[in-house]
Amino acid sequence: MTAITSLSIRSLLMLDAAACGLTGTLLMTASRPLQALTRIPAELLFYAGAILFPIAAFMAIAAAFPQPQLAAVWTVILGNLAWIAASIILPFTLISPNALGWAFLLGQAAVVAVLAKLERDAVSRMVAT
Repeated sequence: MTAITSLSIRSLLMLDAAACGLTGTLLMTASRPLQALTRIPAELLFYAGAILFPIAAFMAIAAAFPQPQLAAVWTVILGNLAWIAASIILPFTLISPNALGWAFLLGQAAVVAVLAKLERDAVSRMVAT
């Protein structure tokens, strides 16, 4: 676990970008089968996946700098927090997922929460140095 918690902000941004790209690909290409499994509307899955590509590009560009800009990193962290909030709020308001859908939403929200925490910790280390 120590190796993961000591990753640089650049590495974390690239990891987050890769996760966004992979998730976006999955959501866009498998929105219909995922709808059948989760009862999450296919259109929501498809467009949620589509929005992840420019987000992944932003993260990759931010990571390309030798020292990523704090504003860019905080934008990523706040975006991750918004994704987590949406993943938790949506099933209470606009959609009615089944148990697998809940697991899908909460599972990916948990992964994003871990990334956001690691990125925030990396920012703290970056500012301290």
